[in-house]
Amino acid sequence: VQLQASGGGLVQAGGSLRLSCAASGRTSTTYQMGWFRQAPGKEREFVSAITWTKIPYYKDSVKGRFTISRDNAKNTVYLQMNSLKPEDTAVYYCAAGRGGWYENGYDDWGQGTLVTVSS
Repeated sequence: VQLQASGGGLVQAGGSLRLSCAASGRTSTTYQMGWFRQAPGKEREFVSAITWTKIPYYKDSVKGRFTISRDNAKNTVYLQMNSLKPEDTAVYYCAAGRGGWYENGYDDWGQGTLVTVSS
């Protein structure tokens, strides 16, 4: 599966961005899609994921601010990010696989898109 992420950019604190990730190739009807992020000097961390049946789950610090959704017909997952904070600054990666909170639950990864939130 090939994943292409887009939508990153520079935004002021309190602003919004919408990330997209399109999957192509041998996509599965049962895979979950998720978003991870890696801030400078830090480990990559889970942000959010969504099941094939569109059940979402989130890292605590983004609950109420971020919304994940997916369009199964288009094999695309979205991450709507509102009320952005400087600590949300990171490279955001989309991923596909069995799912869960950890990287080893995902087999395929996109190239990453940079989100920078200025204070």
